[in-house]
Amino acid sequence: MVVPELRAWRAARPHVVRIARSVKPRLVRAAEAVRPPLTKAAQTLKPPLARATEAVKPLVRRPSTVQFTTGAATLGLVVAVTVVTAAGPWDSTGQRTAERDWAASRERAGGADHGLVSGTSGKAPAPAPSAVSVLAGLGRSTGSPPTEKALADVLGPLLDDPSLGAGRAGAVVDMATGERLYGKGADDALTPASTTKIATAVAALGAVGGDHRIPTRTVLEPGTEEVILVGGGDPTLTARKDANGNASLRSLADDTARALKSRKTAEVTLSYDTSLYAGSAVHPIGPNTNLAPVTALMADEARLDDSSSGPADRGADPAADAAKKFAELLKDRGIETTAPGPSKATDRAEPLAKVQSPPLSALVERMLTSSDNDIAEALARQTALASGEPASFAGGAAATGEELKKLGLPLKGARFADGSGLDRADKLTANLLTALLAEAAAPDRPELRPVLTGLPVAGFTGTLSKRYAGRPGTGLVRAKTGTLTGVHTLAGTVVDKDGRLLAFAFLASSNPPANPTTTQQTLDQLASTLATCGCD
Repeated sequence: MVVPELRAWRAARPHVVRIARSVKPRLVRAAEAVRPPLTKAAQTLKPPLARATEAVKPLVRRPSTVQFTTGAATLGLVVAVTVVTAAGPWDSTGQRTAERDWAASRERAGGADHGLVSGTSGKAPAPAPSAVSVLAGLGRSTGSPPTEKALADVLGPLLDDPSLGAGRAGAVVDMATGERLYGKGADDALTPASTTKIATAVAALGAVGGDHRIPTRTVLEPGTEEVILVGGGDPTLTARKDANGNASLRSLADDTARALKSRKTAEVTLSYDTSLYAGSAVHPIGPNTNLAPVTALMADEARLDDSSSGPADRGADPAADAAKKFAELLKDRGIETTAPGPSKATDRAEPLAKVQSPPLSALVERMLTSSDNDIAEALARQTALASGEPASFAGGAAATGEELKKLGLPLKGARFADGSGLDRADKLTANLLTALLAEAAAPDRPELRPVLTGLPVAGFTGTLSKRYAGRPGTGLVRAKTGTLTGVHTLAGTVVDKDGRLLAFAFLASSNPPANPTTTQQTLDQLASTLATCGCD
């Protein structure tokens, strides 16, 4: 089997240049110092990447070891780009703006040590490994995986640490074979928080497909001069001047105005259609800065500031706000409109214009890297629509479970209540989380690969960018975080000291809540221990 070069990686070059230019001059100068060896390594790695997979076949004992090859190669490429830019991995569609901004604001010195600028607080991450040392795992696929006893010796005391609270569970799986190497409470269903997004991602990619794009369109009702803005559920639709790879409300206004003028129409009644979604738009937790009301039409996730990720104040009626902005854009283009109101497009409506989101694979990556709750709930509804369920919280949850059941995953004790993990009614096991990651690495499931490539990189990107300072897992651990009051989880992948690609999941809960910083540090230490484990 030849592992194809990832589409996102092929698209990375222009975005890497853009990211590098946004970083302070000091970073650029430091990067220049390490450019020759890294450039040579990159030039060496890209063409023969596919051949490298073939080269290790004689060393592979069973076909499923290709899972290791794919995961390790992907991880190595990401770390290589991280070292060059110190601003996160490749950006396939301009989506990862949060990571770019974070890298620029941190003013890192760059180079191999990634030191912090004098006067800033905190410790710098440990030196990141080069691409060569990570990719060396390709040649070690015959090495023995960690033993259960050895893992119990190093992980057991950490899982027993009081900082994790009363509820704790863990599991480690060999990605080359799918075999569970270690488990403690692995079948206990606990609140997963945002690691729920791993399940949401697998279900959406399986049900809808990574190439699917979510449309937002305008139609004209015949004989009425009513233009309807029809929401398709794209949470990344933007009204900002720089669309940054997202579907643009401004472009939709351009095309709509052009279509109307070709019909000699300069005044219209403007309406908006959100009928694609069902049920309440408000999450069971109530209005919250972590999530906008979930509607089929919104612009910029209904954020009331210029942020692109993280908590922010949101508009109470995202669809009405988006339609109002669209009316302003049409007016700027010579089309007068009435004040927009809700409606529903009929089957007789004539299409005027359409814009589309980035592919679902890119949305999955952004959701996982930045833990984007708005994208998560949108993806759950896309899964529901593809599965014939109502596009609601309940319908998305039901569709997610059904899709995972089709994959034969261990769902005993699992319960889905939403797509984001904000609902404490969600319950997952460490066994299921590691099984989801192993499924995403399976050679016969290439459509699920964005689940792995979207995981944050320890010490560098997304929700792990400010964790792992000084820990050996920096640049090696890739994991999805989960955080609610009293709940902390971590699930992802790591290449151990012997070159084995492992999947892990650690869940902790406490009531009353334990110290969140201490709990997260213990979870990080568990993953770092795997990274340095020569436990065969």
